[in-house]
Amino acid sequence: MAGTVSGGVRVLLRLEGLCLLALSLLAYAKFGGHWSTLFWYFLLPDLSFAGYLVGPRTGAIAYNLAHALLGPVFVLAGGMFLSEPAAITAGLIWMAHIGFDRALGYGLKYFSGFRFTHLGVIGRGHADT
Repeated sequence: MAGTVSGGVRVLLRLEGLCLLALSLLAYAKFGGHWSTLFWYFLLPDLSFAGYLVGPRTGAIAYNLAHALLGPVFVLAGGMFLSEPAAITAGLIWMAHIGFDRALGYGLKYFSGFRFTHLGVIGRGHADT
C-alpha cells in the first residue's frame, strides 16, 4: 500500500512508540497522579473506534484525532504552562497510550479501512514486515 513503511524504517517507528510509552510512564511517575488513574483512562482514546460504526472514513478521522500526537502535546504543554496537574496527567496518559499503540504497530488510519495504517497493514493473514 502506498504511503506505508516497511522493513527497518517500520521497526524504527515502532521503537519510537516504545520510547514514547516509556518516557510518558516515567514522566507520569514523577508528575502524574495515582497509577489507578492511568489504569482507568489509558484506553479512553480507543473509544474513537465507535466512528467505524458510521463508516471507514468517519472511523479513520475519529481514530486519527484521538491517536495523533498533536492533541496530547497541546494538552501537556497547556498543563505545564498553566501549572494544571490534571492536564499534565491527561497529556501523559494520552501520550503513553499512543506510544503503546505505535509500539504494537497500530498507526494512523487511512480511509480504506481500519487495517490500513501508516505503519502498514495490520490484522490476521498479514505478515509483519
